[in-house]
This record gives sequence, C-alpha cells and structure tokens, in this order.
Amino acid sequence: MTKAEIVAQIAQKTGIEKVAIMATVEEFMNVVEESMAEGENVYLRGFGSFVIKKRAEKTGRNISKNTTVIIPAHNIPSFKPAKTFVNDVKENVK
Repeated sequence: MTKAEIVAQIAQKTGIEKVAIMATVEEFMNVVEESMAEGENVYLRGFGSFVIKKRAEKTGRNISKNTTVIIPAHNIPSFKPAKTFVNDVKENVK
C-alpha cells in the first residue's frame, strides 16, 4: 500500500478532502523524522514504536578489493510493532 492509497482510503472513510489528509500525513512523517533525528523515540500506543537502535563499531570486508574496512558506530531508525498489532497480522495472514 502506498502513501497515496492510504490517503485515498482515509478520505473515503472520513469524508475529508485528500489534500488536507495528505498534508496531515506528510507532517506526521516529518515530525517522526525530526524527533528521531534529535535522538527521541516515538511511541504510538496500540500501534508501535519508532525507536533508535545503536550499532557498535565493527570490521567489514570489501570483497572486490580484498581489504578490511572499519564501520564506525552509528544509529539507525527502527519500527517495533505493538503486541496487538502483531497478533492482528498473525491471525489474518492467509
């Protein structure tokens, strides 16, 4: 499902104009991105959490040059679904 499909479905269910819904969805995504860029996790009760995971420094390999490369420690964004979300998906998978 794409962002446009999500907006269309919300517009159909609520009767609100697609333009207003698209602006809301875009701003929601901006707020989540900005919060995580500042180091804050975002918790949506009953849906899930957008959390920052810390990756330690590690040694990798460049296979084409046959050399080792140090990959520095870094943070990555991650989504952890709520238990109810996971259970709903498990029960409805065909």
